[in-house]
Amino acid sequence: MNLKKFILFIVAVIVTVGAKAQAGFNYYEFGVGGGLSYEHGYTNIPKQNNDIGLNLNLIYNYNPYLPMELEFQKGQLSGGGLTVDKDLYGRKYVNNFLAVYAHVDVQLGSFIDYGNDGFLNFIKNFYVGSGIGLLRNNNTVQRTNVIAANGPLIYVFPGKDKSTNYSVPLRIGYEVKIYDSYAEPGWAIDIGYIHNFVFGEGLDGYDDPTAKFKNNAVNQYRQITIGFKYFFGNTVSYNKLVRHYGF
Repeated sequence: MNLKKFILFIVAVIVTVGAKAQAGFNYYEFGVGGGLSYEHGYTNIPKQNNDIGLNLNLIYNYNPYLPMELEFQKGQLSGGGLTVDKDLYGRKYVNNFLAVYAHVDVQLGSFIDYGNDGFLNFIKNFYVGSGIGLLRNNNTVQRTNVIAANGPLIYVFPGKDKSTNYSVPLRIGYEVKIYDSYAEPGWAIDIGYIHNFVFGEGLDGYDDPTAKFKNNAVNQYRQITIGFKYFFGNTVSYNKLVRHYGF
């Protein structure tokens, strides 16, 4: 073996050893995702329906356990009805809303030394998070009282069909990391629960006066979500093993 071939051989060994040493430490910096949500509102209307929504996520991974996301939602909330068993006044609404949220989720792996412990490696992917969002409400609303026994039929419930409200989500969930051939989390399945507090009276389109109707709580909606994420872009090294084989 001449000197040139020997040097090339040594360089190849160093590169290979270095790559193996990094296996399991690296993660991708960016990602995209999408999913479904099972949604339910909590508004001035006591009886609420369950509906389905969609979401799209743009992801920046500050580290493998601290994703920062911009989320776009298209969903539906609905409740009430024209009979007294569904609402005392026959109020009814359907809100086909659009929303955008900026949120951060902090996974337990950011704080614990999970090492080679099987249980800790399982729980390291649980997360809590929060952020802020804007909700664009687009309501179809039954505005007049239709139950004569509970008030004049000419009464018109105040409110706006279209409005924009701020929202703050409280998030909890679990991310199942799926590793690629480089031992890096290339995909993920995310299962979560989100409770959104909406500031304003636009979620159901009713702004009922508190002197006449019970209207003393912040509008809210909850989402039970499942989503899929794909990670890509620059690979960055973390200070702990992200993947432990067998976990």
